[in-house]
Amino acid sequence: MKYHSKKRALLLLADGTIFYGKAIGNNEGTAVGEVCFNTGMTGYQEIFTDPSYFGQLMVTTNAHIGNYGTNAEEIESDSIKIAGLIVKNFSYEYSRPSADMSLLDFLEKNNLFAISDVDTRALVSYIRDNGAMNALISTRVDEIDELKKELAEVPSMEGLELSSKVSTKEPYFFGEENAAYKISALDIGIKKNILRNLAKRGAYIKVFPYNTPFEEMKKWNPDGYFISNGPGDPEPLTDAISTTKEMIKSNKPLFGICLGHQVLALANGVSTYKMHNGHRGINHPILNLVTGKGEITSQNHGFAVNREETEANQDLEITHLHLNDDTVAGIKMKGKEVFSVQYHPEASPGPHDADYLFDQFFEAIKTSRN
Repeated sequence: MKYHSKKRALLLLADGTIFYGKAIGNNEGTAVGEVCFNTGMTGYQEIFTDPSYFGQLMVTTNAHIGNYGTNAEEIESDSIKIAGLIVKNFSYEYSRPSADMSLLDFLEKNNLFAISDVDTRALVSYIRDNGAMNALISTRVDEIDELKKELAEVPSMEGLELSSKVSTKEPYFFGEENAAYKISALDIGIKKNILRNLAKRGAYIKVFPYNTPFEEMKKWNPDGYFISNGPGDPEPLTDAISTTKEMIKSNKPLFGICLGHQVLALANGVSTYKMHNGHRGINHPILNLVTGKGEITSQNHGFAVNREETEANQDLEITHLHLNDDTVAGIKMKGKEVFSVQYHPEASPGPHDADYLFDQFFEAIKTSRN
C-alpha cells in the first residue's frame, strides 16, 4: 500500500469555529460554500455529482469514504457538483471489481479540493445544534484572519439562485424517440436517474433550460410536464414559477421533485423557508397520508414549504409528511393531476419505497390522454 503524505488543513465555520484535518492527496487549496452533511452509508459518487448540492461543502457521516472506488455509470450529472468534501477516513485504495477509478483520481479529475482526518462526529453534532452555515476548507492554516475575511464575502444560501449554474444551456432529448409518451421537463438541476426512471416507463423526454417560457415547452405538445430537483433558494426562480403557473393552467399532468416541489408551492402562493440544517440522507421516514403507509426515503434539501399556508390553501392538499419534524413532504392540487414531493423517488442513492410516484404520474398521463 502506497504511503500518502498529507498537508495540514482546516475547516473554518462562519461563526469562527475551526476544525483541523489534512488535505486529501498532496493538494493545496481553498474551497468555500454552505456546510452540510449527508447521513447515507453508501452512494458517495451519486451524492457528489448531484446538482442539488451545488455550492455546498459536503460532510460525510460514514467513517470510511472511497473504499469502493468510482464507476462511470454511477453519476447524476456530467461532473462533481459539491464545492468541497470533508471526511473522517479517506480510502486511497478500493476493492470493488466493477470500479474503474479510485475516488482520489475522480476528485482530482474534477479539480475538487477535499480534506480528511476531521472529527466529523463532533462537526455534525455542531451543525445540528447551530445550523447549516457558510464555511471554508483550506491548507492555508496560518492565515486565519485572511480566511475569515474571504469567508465573510461568501453570499448566504438564503436568497441565492443557483439553478442557472447547473441547468442545461440548450434543450436536449432523453429516451427512445418512438416511446409511448412525451414529457417536457424543466431542468432546474435535474438528476440523470430521474430521466432514467421516466424513460424506462415509456417516455421520450425533452429537457429545457431553467428559464424556458411555457410556450416554448408547450410547442413540443407533450403529454405531461415535469419540474426537477436543484440547488439553492427556490424563491428567486421567478421564471420557473411563472412557467409552472402556466403548466397548471394547461390541465395536463404535472410532477415535481424536491426544488420542483417548492416551485409548485410558490406557484400556488405558498411560501418557502430555509431550514435549520435541512434533510440529507437515505433513511428519512415519510407518512403517506393518502394510503396511511410509511416510506423510507432519500432526501436532499435545505428549504421547505410552509405548512400552515399549505393547509390554508383551498387549492392544495398535503399528501405526505416527514415523520421526524412534521414538515410538508408532498402536496397535490385538488381537482388536477398536479402533485409533487420533497424527496427523491428515483433514490440514487437510497431506498425505492417511493418509486410508485413515477407510476402514479404515468397513470395520470394515460387518464389525461383518454
